[in-house]
Amino acid sequence: VQLVESGGGSVQAGGSLRLSCTASGFTFSSDCMGWFRQAQGKEREGIATSSFGTISYADSVKGRFTIARDNAKKTLYLQMHSLKPEDTAMYYCATTRDARWWCPLDTPPYTVWGQGTQVTVSS
Repeated sequence: VQLVESGGGSVQAGGSLRLSCTASGFTFSSDCMGWFRQAQGKEREGIATSSFGTISYADSVKGRFTIARDNAKKTLYLQMHSLKPEDTAMYYCATTRDARWWCPLDTPPYTVWGQGTQVTVSS
C-alpha cells in the first residue's frame, strides 16, 4: 500500500498549483481519500476529502482549492488557486482504506500517508 505525492513547488501569492497523489496496493475507487497539510510548528490539518458520495473542504480553502479523483488512474488531485503565503506547508494525501459516504477532515481515521510534497507561497 503506497501513496506518492507530487506537484509541489514555490509560487507567488495569487498563483496556482496542482498536486497529484498516485495510489497503489489498495482499491482506491471507493476508499476515503484526503489532502492534509502541516505548516512548520503547527499541527497537521485536513483541507479536503473525497468519498464515493461527498466532498468536504476546510473553510480556509473553500472556494480556492478543488479535490478530484481519477479512479481509473488511481490518482487524487488537489487544484489550488489564489494561493496565499499562509498556504505554505507540507501537503500530504492519505486514505482510511475503507469506503465511507462522508470522509472526515480529522486525521485519526487515516491510516496510510504519503511522504508529502512541499508548497511554498511567497508574498
